[in-house]
Amino acid sequence: MKIVVGLGSIDEYIKFAEAGADEFFCGYVPYSWSQKYGTVLPLNRREVLCYNVQLGAFSELEILSGMMKKYEKPVHLTFNSLYYIPEQYPEIAGIISQCMKIGFHSYIIADPALMVYLRENGINCEIHLSGECGEINSQMVASLVKMRLKRVIFHRKNTFEDMKAVVDKCGKKDGTEGVPEFEAFVLNEMCQFTGAFCNSLHCDEMGYLCKAPYQIGTLKTGNAGPEIFNQEINGGHLLPDGFVPDDFHSLHDFSYDSAGYLCGETGCGLCALYQLKQAGITHLKLVGRGNYTDYMEKDIRNLRMALNILRESADEMEFRRKLKLQIFPSGCSKNCYYR
Repeated sequence: MKIVVGLGSIDEYIKFAEAGADEFFCGYVPYSWSQKYGTVLPLNRREVLCYNVQLGAFSELEILSGMMKKYEKPVHLTFNSLYYIPEQYPEIAGIISQCMKIGFHSYIIADPALMVYLRENGINCEIHLSGECGEINSQMVASLVKMRLKRVIFHRKNTFEDMKAVVDKCGKKDGTEGVPEFEAFVLNEMCQFTGAFCNSLHCDEMGYLCKAPYQIGTLKTGNAGPEIFNQEINGGHLLPDGFVPDDFHSLHDFSYDSAGYLCGETGCGLCALYQLKQAGITHLKLVGRGNYTDYMEKDIRNLRMALNILRESADEMEFRRKLKLQIFPSGCSKNCYYR
């Protein structure tokens, strides 16, 4: 499985490549787009200018293109909005055509209409189905195979069974039409929302909806009250009161390193690598645009170490035991993507 890392700045490319990243993804929002459409008609759903979340100048892409040629680590550009207004489709096609000329051939897209527009207008870029699209089942993915998808990126809420069902039905087999690659989240930015159903604007002017205080309840009849979730653990990330973790996620105290880093603090799927591989996952998404660069370097190295442990382990039990000893000797955040 290959490591796909989020870039918030071109300055991070070489550091992350040398740390062990295999591929990258980043946003590109020309300032002309921001001037024209502001934050309510976003190109990437990450209309942030106050810190490094995405690129905003074509000259940055030209520099990044040069780095790609030297290090041979591809960068996928993201167009994550769920829909666009009609006048935006030819503008986006123009942006993609311009980027393809300098070496950017793969694009993470959430809007099926944009995929259709690109194909109908002869733009033969590689398309990665964004996790923001929120693929629901194998039939939904199968309906998009005719768009010649290079990769399906699963959203955050999938089970191993769901992912395996999609891979089995839609995966490319010898001589057949299908999707050759599948990607799943593995570190950072676990969220209570599925991207396709998030109505928050991620911009400088407003706080993110996922950061607002909230309580999760269950819909039941009778006198049963809501499940109250403990928001004191790990800065607001949720665990239900009375939750009893398995042996791997023991409740002993976890510790940060001297720089304040804890692997998987805001979302972790390292202990699920064995099952992700069994499900047919080929790429692992390490989220982190806007994160501290040194934290991201440590994330990459830890993920690379976990993959080495996976390769050397005879079974899942051995893998989890070695993972706990080598990466989580002082405990983990318990903020798990997959259970």
